[in-house]
Parts: sequence; C-alpha cells; structure tokens
Amino acid sequence: MFLRRHWIVLLKIVLVNIFLACFPIIIYIGLQNYTGFLEQEAYKAFFTILVSAFYLFVILFAFSNFVDYYLDVWIVTNERIINIEQKGLFSREISEKELGQMQDITSDVDGFFATVLNYGNVYIQTAAEKERFVFKEIPFADEVARRISNLVSEYQKLNKTIEIDKM
Repeated sequence: MFLRRHWIVLLKIVLVNIFLACFPIIIYIGLQNYTGFLEQEAYKAFFTILVSAFYLFVILFAFSNFVDYYLDVWIVTNERIINIEQKGLFSREISEKELGQMQDITSDVDGFFATVLNYGNVYIQTAAEKERFVFKEIPFADEVARRISNLVSEYQKLNKTIEIDKM
C-alpha cells in the first residue's frame, strides 16, 4: 500500500489560504472608505509594503503546508512499514520497521467530516526505539488498520514456520 493524506486536507489548506488572502483586501476597503489614511502617498506606500510582505508569508505558508501534505508518505509492504514524514521545508524523517515488531494497530476516525468522508488516523505501536507510527488523516483508516493487522499475522505465521523448518 502507498498511502497519502486524504484530499480534504489539501482543501483545508486552500480554504485557510483563501481566507488569509482576503484579510488585507477587507482592511484596504475599510481604510479606504472609513478613514483618510491611504490618501497620503507615504502611508499608501507603507501599506503596500506591509500587504506585500503579508502575501509573501501567506504564499510561504501555503507552500510549506502543501509540501508537508504531499511529501508525507506511508508505504506498507508484506515485510515492513516505511514512514516518510516531512518535518519542514528542509527536514525529513524516514522510519522503517519490520512487521514482526508491530504490537498494536489502532484506527481513529474522529469528527463529522472524517466519518462522512471516511478518513482518519492509524496508530501503530511497535517494540522498537520509535515506539509509535502515526498515519495522519489517511483515507479508509479502518480498512488500512485491518489490512496491516492481517499482514502482521501472516508475517508472524510465516516466520514461525521458517523457524520450525530450521530446527
């Protein structure tokens, strides 16, 4: 399985950025209609610089959230789970655990939209140094947890038969 976050997470990012982009327009309309603040060229230039800086931060915020959304990837094979998590623009953490180290697999679908759109979190407890993997806001979380649990069972049965054959 190759898993990414649900598309609704991207929609949330877009809506937050649209809201942030509208904020300076509302302030401009308020200053233009109700005060004489923008009639002077110096104040208008200062306001333009502030709005430009604000939009640069909004673009950076949108880009960093998109990079975090797009580059967070979870790969489940029949032998291991690979967790690739983007921590910032220039920081990435990659973890890998064998299926034999998995102890508890839990899915969590919390909220109205998560229930209707069928996405949630999957928590995987391991016996290793990094104790818990979290698959954040993935589609069909309960199905993914069930499939991983089945893979863990098959992996453990296979390893037991291999150990018996070695004896």
